[in-house]
Amino acid sequence: MIDKKKPDNVVFNTETQRYDAALKPYATSVGAPVITTTDTTTWKNRSINKINHKINAKYLELKAEYEKMISEFEYNTLIFNSEFSFEPVIGEIYHLYQREKGTRFLSLIAPEQCNFKHSGSFYLNVDQTWEKVNEA
Repeated sequence: MIDKKKPDNVVFNTETQRYDAALKPYATSVGAPVITTTDTTTWKNRSINKINHKINAKYLELKAEYEKMISEFEYNTLIFNSEFSFEPVIGEIYHLYQREKGTRFLSLIAPEQCNFKHSGSFYLNVDQTWEKVNEA
């Protein structure tokens, strides 16, 4: 059997042996509307800009939280390595001082009541971590 070639403007599927112009997802005749691609460049740029700002804000938030955590760790290490001969009570404020030899010690005595070199005041939380108290 000899296959007769159809003209180019006729949409004929040789596998199914049917005319299937109406089933195609694209225009198949000269009278069909023109297919144009949508320019998505501005949408992409706007979306990229938004996600970059979102990620940058999240990064800065995590960085600030990390720096806060590191400073808390350093304060706790400093206090736990200092000298004190009492058991600190949760919820109390203690003062860290430095001796002339360079060693540090923890005390209940406020900085106004002594002449030691004051390194900072700290509050003992319920989870046994030390939090630096802002001094007025």
